[in-house]
Amino acid sequence: MNHSQMVDEIREINLSYLMLAQRMLREDREQAMFRLGLSAETADLVAGLTTGQILKIAASNLVLCRFRFTDELVWNLLAGHAKDAAVAAVHASVLMTAAPAEAA
Repeated sequence: MNHSQMVDEIREINLSYLMLAQRMLREDREQAMFRLGLSAETADLVAGLTTGQILKIAASNLVLCRFRFTDELVWNLLAGHAKDAAVAAVHASVLMTAAPAEAA
């Protein structure tokens, strides 16, 4: 993959992520903040972005979203290494609620 292709793919990821985050925040702010790991301040910033701002931000060569957890236990639970997938998903969600929200 050449540099231009990588930047194009990053832009697409960023655009999709920002659009999804805005839609989630508009539909159910509290649920979106939990699922995205956003603080109230960051949620306000993202929700208030105009289309032009979203396009400018998405064009960055930096990926805006990142992995929310580094705990191997959470990765294993989400990857389905447990016998009961539903219980594992709930357990992973409980563990992730303890993680702090991202600050603006």
